[in-house]
Amino acid sequence: MARQLDEQIAGRFPVGRRLRVLDVGMGRGTQALRLARVGHQVTGLERDTEMIAAARAVLAGEPEGIRERVRVIESDGRDTGVHFLPGSFDVVLCHGVLMYVAEPDPLVAGLARMLAPGGLLSLLVRNGDAPAMRSGLRGDWAGALAAFDSARHRDGSGLEVRADRLTDLTATLAGLGAPLHTWYGVRVFTDTAVDGARVAHTPGCPDDLAALLAVEERAGRTDPYRGVASLFHLCGVRD
Repeated sequence: MARQLDEQIAGRFPVGRRLRVLDVGMGRGTQALRLARVGHQVTGLERDTEMIAAARAVLAGEPEGIRERVRVIESDGRDTGVHFLPGSFDVVLCHGVLMYVAEPDPLVAGLARMLAPGGLLSLLVRNGDAPAMRSGLRGDWAGALAAFDSARHRDGSGLEVRADRLTDLTATLAGLGAPLHTWYGVRVFTDTAVDGARVAHTPGCPDDLAALLAVEERAGRTDPYRGVASLFHLCGVRD
């Protein structure tokens, strides 16, 4: 996903331009820190105090110049209008958040308002068409049948989350003035792998992790594979 985001930023903004980035639901700050390291000004919104503490702990180990480029605000992503004026950011990220929001449209509308004209909106969401495929591959036929007609399912940790369909989000973004520019699949083949699992060595392939990432990156931009990915990475552009 980081490679996909970098590709979109490079294709939309001049090389060397310092961007104003808003990361809504920044978590431990992985993307925020990565973007700050390459020179961008990043504001992170996060409501989970444990996540904020973890992000600040990581930031504390960075050089002063990088720390100064990251601002962390404890707040809910639906309150962007409380903290910022419309059009305040060149890039807005919201990764892995919509799946936990019962009514995502107001949140997405607020994110779109934060974008300056030509700004990039990056959303990482659960693919509503993936649960039936995943259940079917496991031989869970009852689960597959139920997934066809449900917007909710359980993730790998057993937590119930909501999923979105590409057609619905495409219509939502168009209606908000930030129409879908491109989209990718994320975790096409690796969704069933256990987090932290080792990559097995394959004779003739000295770096299987690099090969795995190359396969996922290729599949994530190629039909029909990307359509059954566990996650969608959607990139909208403000009119």
